Amino acid sequence: MDNLGIVFLSELVGTAMLVLLGCGVVANVALAKNKGFNGGFLMVNFGWGLAVFAGVIVSYASGAHLNPAVTLGLVANGATVFGNPAFGTGVPVDVVSVLTYIGAQLLGAFLGAVVAWLAYKQHFDAEPEPANKLGVFSTGPAIRSYGWNLVTEIIGTFVLVFVVIGFGRQGDASGLASLGALPVALLVIGIGASLGGPTGYAINPARDLGPRIAHAFLPIRGKGGSDWSYSWVPVVGPIIGGLLAGWVAIPLLPLLG
Repeated sequence: MDNLGIVFLSELVGTAMLVLLGCGVVANVALAKNKGFNGGFLMVNFGWGLAVFAGVIVSYASGAHLNPAVTLGLVANGATVFGNPAFGTGVPVDVVSVLTYIGAQLLGAFLGAVVAWLAYKQHFDAEPEPANKLGVFSTGPAIRSYGWNLVTEIIGTFVLVFVVIGFGRQGDASGLASLGALPVALLVIGIGASLGGPTGYAINPARDLGPRIAHAFLPIRGKGGSDWSYSWVPVVGPIIGGLLAGWVAIPLLPLLG
């Protein structure tokens, strides 16, 4: 399948679905007067895992990357299909295809965040704390220490991409679709439960940057700032983690079978 238009649409729809449901569960837990208010971090973990499940289901046509860190990790790993440089869909790996994946992911994340805001519009209006409103859209650290926050995001994303590549070695698929929707959902829940506490586990540059841009542009009552001073961490950290996973997987995974 070499139609970049289909790839773009698939990644856009899948990432929008992921972010709509992911931001939605945070809104349910964090914003005033919701039925899920104070549902806890584990509820957020499960919500994001099932959000990824839904995103993967509707984006098999593109291999369901849904994440620039996954796309770049596959590139670093030397993504191939039947011995030829290509993503699992058969789309050749080149600058144009990589930019198509990443562009669709960023736009999809932005649109998903906008729809989540529409779903919770009255609750955003009723919420008095600007930080809670921003937290629906983007991640933030429990203890602000940019270096250590970066380390956490690198580690969490490394786990995600390394496991994705490990599953993908069993066939010719690449991206989250190589795992199947349910295993990748469980993987994301596990990363959140184990490594998500320090930073809220963005592990996806598009998931954080797209909604953060939406927060900046949307007419949200009393929203406050978008915390741009931190915004580079959930972008740079996952990119480093994804690339490291791709490179480390080359010599290590064959030894592990």
